Amino acid sequence: MKKVIALIAVALLLAGCSTSSSANNLNVTEFSAKAAEPGVVTLDVRTPGEFAEGYIEGARLIDFQSGNFENEIATLDKSATYAVYCRSGNRSGQAVKVMQAAGFTNVFNMNGGVIDWANAGLPLVRN
Repeated sequence: MKKVIALIAVALLLAGCSTSSSANNLNVTEFSAKAAEPGVVTLDVRTPGEFAEGYIEGARLIDFQSGNFENEIATLDKSATYAVYCRSGNRSGQAVKVMQAAGFTNVFNMNGGVIDWANAGLPLVRN
């Protein structure tokens, strides 16, 4: 368990130190188009409480901060395409890096998160 925590910490540190831009970072318009493509899985990496406040239609919740993120993504198809978002783009950016390190090749982060999504007037599902 300590090794897993250490690996996560290293991955997060490396993610935080990265200054290179990536083609995997999309603005709201690009993300909306990507998420609408057939077969794309939309992942919300916020907390369950944040998810309950409103989420993008069809999104699957996998809480990045749960301590179980790596185990949960291990059950996903690594060859699928994933559109990943959070509140502001920070956690989803980190989640994308963790997913890439785990062997996922088609993962996209939404810069600005649901804050920018809502500001753009795009819909959120509210239960």
